[in-house]
Amino acid sequence: MSNHYYSDKPQVAHDRRATEAELRGWKLRLITDAGVFSKNGIDYGSRVLIDAIDLPAGAHVLDVGCGYGPIGLTAAKLVPNGHVTMIDINERAVELSRENAKANGITNVTVMQSNLLAEVKKEDFDAILTNPPIRAGKETVHAIFEQAYCHLKTGGALWIVIQKKQGAPSAKAKLESLFGRVEEVTKDKGYRIFKATKLEETPLG
Repeated sequence: MSNHYYSDKPQVAHDRRATEAELRGWKLRLITDAGVFSKNGIDYGSRVLIDAIDLPAGAHVLDVGCGYGPIGLTAAKLVPNGHVTMIDINERAVELSRENAKANGITNVTVMQSNLLAEVKKEDFDAILTNPPIRAGKETVHAIFEQAYCHLKTGGALWIVIQKKQGAPSAKAKLESLFGRVEEVTKDKGYRIFKATKLEETPLG
């Protein structure tokens, strides 16, 4: 487990490298490392999610499984008057996200280590974003959905990206059991973007 990107303390040797990416019109310079998700550059699924998200002005946003930061940092650029909390179980990813936020002059973020949403105290986020750790298993992914529901305000939305072949149908069914409304916002090369909105009359179940 210790060499998976979803372990808390990766044991693999460091291999730091810089990558540049244009995301939603902003050029970001990001440092990656071995032992974190998609260390060779931003994965296609994250790019599809970044392009799809629509955040209210001034939103408070949570990025679950932030890795070295591309989703959360772009979200922070999209809501300059809002705030983005970025979490990851992987301490190396957390350090990289902090470093990348500072290097890109992004100050409206908080980055912290958390196993799923265990360390998150705020329960009224406007939006939660995740490219979930599919390799960690369906139980972990579904736990993110359940915990996200509890940390959203009424009317808030969970945005996820998932590949059809990696469980998109079952993910959608799970979301539909939790949330009042689930939309497939877009699809691209097998990746599906789901937006699950928490409606007031919807019980957790």
